[in-house]
Amino acid sequence: MATSSTSADEYAFWVRLAAISSTSTALVLVVIKLYAWLATDSSAMLASTTDSILDLFASIMSIVILRFALAPADKEHSFGHGKAESLAGLVQASFVLGSAILLIFSGVSRLLNPQPIVQGEIAIWVTLISIALTLVLVVFQRYVIKRTGSIIISGDALHYQSDLFLNLGVLAAIILSQGIWLHADGVFTILVALYLVFGAGQIMVQSVSQLMDSELSDDELAKIKNIVLTHGKAKGMHELRTRQSGAKRFIQFHLELSDDLSLLEAHSIGDEIEFEMCQALAPCEVFIHHDPSSVVQGVQSRYEA
Repeated sequence: MATSSTSADEYAFWVRLAAISSTSTALVLVVIKLYAWLATDSSAMLASTTDSILDLFASIMSIVILRFALAPADKEHSFGHGKAESLAGLVQASFVLGSAILLIFSGVSRLLNPQPIVQGEIAIWVTLISIALTLVLVVFQRYVIKRTGSIIISGDALHYQSDLFLNLGVLAAIILSQGIWLHADGVFTILVALYLVFGAGQIMVQSVSQLMDSELSDDELAKIKNIVLTHGKAKGMHELRTRQSGAKRFIQFHLELSDDLSLLEAHSIGDEIEFEMCQALAPCEVFIHHDPSSVVQGVQSRYEA
């Protein structure tokens, strides 16, 4: 078995930094949007404020859950605590759905009772500031997701990506509601709510997939097979099983080797394959069972070099 502690430490650093950044940004957004809503009485601004409050709550929850998800394996959890991250993804998606429902009610109410927005210039400036802050955060979150593939940051990023659309919608609604199209305030609110529902569904599917121990992606499985089958002394492999918990991938398989190899030689070959696999798919743990090739003829799910 082999692991990559350096990659795990790097993962923890970036995920924690992204969680703290999103919480700080959400706090600022809540304060300025709440002020703008009280000053303008805009339905779209109320929806934006509500969404940011939920974002703040979800981001704080992410920091708490990450303390468990990033904790090392212990006696009671020998495979680590990574699935806490998938649970957090489900909870975050639930918050997004709750936010969408509130937005729909608010949007329908304003459609039925359209009103001009007062002190629109305050809402415009607050919205522009919100767009700038959110854009910076989303760019950083995308960078972290690219480096880590974190579900919990992906869920958090969904909130703020939707905030970009929401803020643009609020900006358009405020401008159009100044005597051009009074229903714009409600229409944009509902459109953003529908976008949130779609995004929340994607996060739920990804989280459930990990909780149900689904196999790794086809590309990752292809990498595993290629590493084993291109090794000069590997005869083949079978019973490949994989899953992912949080950031860590778990890989196990039977390695087929020549009958005449010594135990030491077989062990060395396994170590070489483990090392290469951990370099390509870090952070991961690899479990290899060594089999003499003569006893595995006809085994199902077999891959030959």
